[in-house]
Amino acid sequence: MGAQQRIYKQRIRSTQTLKKMFRAMELIAASRIGKARDRAVKASPYARAITRAVSAVATHADIKHPLTSERTDTNRAAVLVVTADRGQAGAYSASVLREAEALRQQLEEEGKEVALYVTGRRGVSFYQFRRREITKSWTGDSDNPSLETAQEIGNVLLDAFEAPADEGGVAELHVVFTQFKSMVAQEPQVIRLLPLEVVDGVAPAEEKALPLYEFEPSSEAVLDALLPRYIRSRLFNAILQAAASELAARQRAMNTATKNAEDIIRKYTRLANQARQAEITQEISEIVSGSDALAAS
Repeated sequence: MGAQQRIYKQRIRSTQTLKKMFRAMELIAASRIGKARDRAVKASPYARAITRAVSAVATHADIKHPLTSERTDTNRAAVLVVTADRGQAGAYSASVLREAEALRQQLEEEGKEVALYVTGRRGVSFYQFRRREITKSWTGDSDNPSLETAQEIGNVLLDAFEAPADEGGVAELHVVFTQFKSMVAQEPQVIRLLPLEVVDGVAPAEEKALPLYEFEPSSEAVLDALLPRYIRSRLFNAILQAAASELAARQRAMNTATKNAEDIIRKYTRLANQARQAEITQEISEIVSGSDALAAS
């Protein structure tokens, strides 16, 4: 009985240690989620404004631009997968990787070669374990991304799209990330950034008169300036959305883990008390039996 009590008490102490760690991680995520959510919200108006500007040029200028035209000289497609650097965030990274794998399978069935670009150590470990080639990766700040990192990712992907086919150029660019909807809802998303599919700024069917635009110095020059900014802003917004989603998922997962630890502690406390009561009962029985034996002699 004494050995059982020691085992139960040891498990209670170890679970209490884990509970403290889970609670600390929950509080850290809770303290950072507000800032991450605000950054994601504040980045959205700029992304929408530059989208409208790009839409105006692409809709009203009769030109063919490399970033808005389908490439036929290569069948390579770049896929950027946005995951977390750390675990203990529930199914956050697993959901993104599941969507990325489905996209990869779809592209390969279409006869396209997939070039992987990954952010976050979880995604890097996932593909390294499966011996998948990663063209380039970024790690270290998944829950607090910087504008410089987003610009670097945008530059790398734009260079890959504009590169010749014999130098590894890609015909498409897809991004897989998690969109932050609320503290309890984060949804994996797959979007195609390149070639650009402009949908904003197109006049409704019932609108007869379209606004007239004049572009200075030319529509080509305007697109050259706007489209890279558009891609970088969309990428930055996606990374900020993913950061807020990661923190929300970690807070929720750590809250659940803390409650589970409390349940385990209560369970082993009850078992330890039962073992102690059984030990006391056995000792009393032995004392009474010994007393009866002495009285009989």
